[in-house]
Amino acid sequence: MNQFHHSFINASEFEGKKVLVTGGTKGMGQAVVNRLVQAGAAVMTAARSLSSDIPESVLFIQADLAAREGADKVIQAVKDEWGSIDIVVHCVGGSSTPPGGALALSDEDWLHALNWNLLSAVRLDYGLIPLMLKGGAGAILHFTSIQRKLPLYETTLAYAAAKAALANYSKGLSNEFSPRGIRVNALSPGFIQTEAADALIDRIATSTGSRDSALQQLMNSLGGIPLGRPGLPEEVAELAAFLVSDRASAITGSEFVIDGGTIPTI
Repeated sequence: MNQFHHSFINASEFEGKKVLVTGGTKGMGQAVVNRLVQAGAAVMTAARSLSSDIPESVLFIQADLAAREGADKVIQAVKDEWGSIDIVVHCVGGSSTPPGGALALSDEDWLHALNWNLLSAVRLDYGLIPLMLKGGAGAILHFTSIQRKLPLYETTLAYAAAKAALANYSKGLSNEFSPRGIRVNALSPGFIQTEAADALIDRIATSTGSRDSALQQLMNSLGGIPLGRPGLPEEVAELAAFLVSDRASAITGSEFVIDGGTIPTI
């Protein structure tokens, strides 16, 4: 795997900033947590299960953000611990629906995908934006997906539809709250080589005979990746850190794609 180095991190860039990262115990979310901690942020993360790999300074809230109760628990934790919030990064999400196309999906499958990938962000924003308004400033970053433009109907249609809705919601939220000091953007990853992706590559490799051929098969299923490799969680985290930083103070209402060129159109 390619190595990614943070030799240029400003260790005090986020000093004094209170940041919530959802889904921050694995994959891209964990990389975002690590990046912001390294830059001096006070970070809270929420997920269904704890990881031993997150920094000791991170406040962990065990919560299922696909449920209303989970969002309420996290909102209350932010109020109890900090009383205010500067940055929210919505990394939580994913797909657990069965293969087989649209007709294989039940009402429960659709509701879970929407709760996990859309409403988890909507509920948290609803509870946390008032805290940002009191402070007069804030930054919100929603993780969407290139599948909102390239839906894989066989396996992840509900996920793709929910992420498309999240992108639309993110733009609308920006239109409403940017004039009041809260910047709202979206980050759209393509194929990122997380632990979950590595596990999938290993499963495919049992039939293809090698990890290299399994990886190539996955990239081919997306129509190819011009860069020639998946992205790394740390590369996604670097873009996320920029978008929620003061360096991006004029950027709002936008979606930034990080996919190695996978989307074939402008």
